[in-house]
Amino acid sequence: MKKVMKNLRFIFRNGETWTIKREHIGDLWIKQVTTSYGRIGNSNFQEIHPCESLRIEIAQEADHVNSNDINLGGIESGMFARVAKFQDIEMMDILYQDEDHPKSDVIVQADRIYFPYKALAETDGNDNEFQSSFVSSDEKLYIVIDPEKDVKDIYPDVK
Repeated sequence: MKKVMKNLRFIFRNGETWTIKREHIGDLWIKQVTTSYGRIGNSNFQEIHPCESLRIEIAQEADHVNSNDINLGGIESGMFARVAKFQDIEMMDILYQDEDHPKSDVIVQADRIYFPYKALAETDGNDNEFQSSFVSSDEKLYIVIDPEKDVKDIYPDVK
């Protein structure tokens, strides 16, 4: 079995999710994913995968809520507007399928990636100072989660 990335699922700090199909993803860079192990209190040890930063370009066709996602905020305004309004993407699942069965919708594995996070001082702690985004004139969403750069630093020529 050979796995191939099928979807990305963003997970917001309030538990909502947004699944984006591979064909709706343009530019994508997940920088320096590492593996860590730990536990909180008496819980089980867990393997986690933090990264240094993320940058992604998402086509307008992904600006909707999938029926499998629990996302009431996106139903009303669309996911692009939700991401632009709230800076609260906490982590992402990379969802894989078996390349030997490309027509199957069965996910064979998921890798969870955690993003850098620092709470904005003037909010309830859900918004991330390191996350920035904008929708371009050609209706693509650009997201950057990085402690040192924002979306305009990474995509300076996009209008």
